[in-house]
Amino acid sequence: MFSKRFVVRFVACVVLFAQALLPVQVSALTIGEERKIGEQLLFSIRRELPVLDDPDISAYINALGHKVLDNIGPQYFDYRFFVVKSDQFNAFAAPAGLVFFYSGLIETMRTENELLSVLAHEIGHVVSRHIAQRLDKGSKVGAVSILAGIAGLALGVPSLSQGLLVGSMAAGQAINLQYSREDEEQADRLSFGWMQQMERDPASMQEMLRTMRRITRYRMGGEVPQYLLTHPNPEARMSYVESLVELDTKRPDRKPYPEADNFAFLRFKYRVLLQSMDHDRLRIHCANTLASGKEGSQQTVMAHYGLALLESEARNTDEALRQLAAVQARYPGRDILEVDRAAILLGGGRDAEARQILEQAVNRDPTDMYGTSLLARVELQLGNNGRAEQLLRRLQAAMPEYPQLYFELGRVEANRGQQGASLFYLGKYNLYRGRDKIARQYLTRSSKDTSVPEKLRNEAKVILARLEELDKGV
Repeated sequence: MFSKRFVVRFVACVVLFAQALLPVQVSALTIGEERKIGEQLLFSIRRELPVLDDPDISAYINALGHKVLDNIGPQYFDYRFFVVKSDQFNAFAAPAGLVFFYSGLIETMRTENELLSVLAHEIGHVVSRHIAQRLDKGSKVGAVSILAGIAGLALGVPSLSQGLLVGSMAAGQAINLQYSREDEEQADRLSFGWMQQMERDPASMQEMLRTMRRITRYRMGGEVPQYLLTHPNPEARMSYVESLVELDTKRPDRKPYPEADNFAFLRFKYRVLLQSMDHDRLRIHCANTLASGKEGSQQTVMAHYGLALLESEARNTDEALRQLAAVQARYPGRDILEVDRAAILLGGGRDAEARQILEQAVNRDPTDMYGTSLLARVELQLGNNGRAEQLLRRLQAAMPEYPQLYFELGRVEANRGQQGASLFYLGKYNLYRGRDKIARQYLTRSSKDTSVPEKLRNEAKVILARLEELDKGV
């Protein structure tokens, strides 16, 4: 649970940016205003929430999101999808195409289609601009309240997300961010249609709603799942979605939906759980899956993948490789598993072996940022500064807000004896990790160091000015 100070700080940041960006008189958010607010909101969320910035996790969920978007056509926003480390059962869409999934929600999912259905549903809210449409006409305060309410969604604070008054100007302008039944039906219709277009069984929406219903009943009398603070009770949606499924099954031209391959989803899920779940609990989960599952089934095989991750994390390299071999035997053609094997070898200090595998992987697929990040790490450890920087620049172009790449660039500059430039990159690393005070210290020193390239000094000054503006509001 987040502390009171934590909540106040986050909401203050969001309100400050909303006040600074919105005009005094608005009838609704323009596309440009919504885009600016989204950018500032993301900055605040990164500052206060544990976003999983793993390039492999990010690549999967963004690729899945863009599968939906490919069926929609041109959009006003550059959609981005994030996973937040939290055991809360939650997901929400924010302005400008920002969609957040909490690891607690992902834990409950069993198939890629279930994740896809929720993802498409949240995209439906953004496409329909349901949040933007809730602004009070002619009121700047309405927009500020909306943004503060979104902060409540992110933090899981009902008093903020269900209805919030902001300052004396907001008297009588409490907001309610719970989607209406009409909003939910519209998002469900859109999600259902997109699932059909992608040849994904939309009945997965039913399965996800059943999961929501089960969790709701389980938590009766206790804390209400955050997802249900904004999305009406799944019981209200169940009959509607069931009717859509029934109509779909009766289509005369309907063909059976292809069986979904859940390999990539289960791999993603275990990687998320490794970074968000207690490792003893995850080990028990894997053991139970192995014990209860059918031998050779996908669920059972991928439990070995979860164990491989755990053993690698514990530096039990040989056992990790043994567990991974069980997965590779079932999926011999999955190149990503070779990258996983290289990661295990790298963690066990077998750098030369890891490098050979990763070179092949990156040459085979230059867009593989997970493999690229690992290869850059290997090259650094082997003392190949130039090659490491080349790879890190490629990573920076693809994922400019990935914190770890700036840590590695700092190591590159330190190896060259360029301490000022190293401090600059360490400043950016801490900035994207949400450590503003440390970031400011490093960036201040690098901005005053004449040995640092002018371009980097100027960038440091811009970031410092932005941080100062943020802190004044807090």
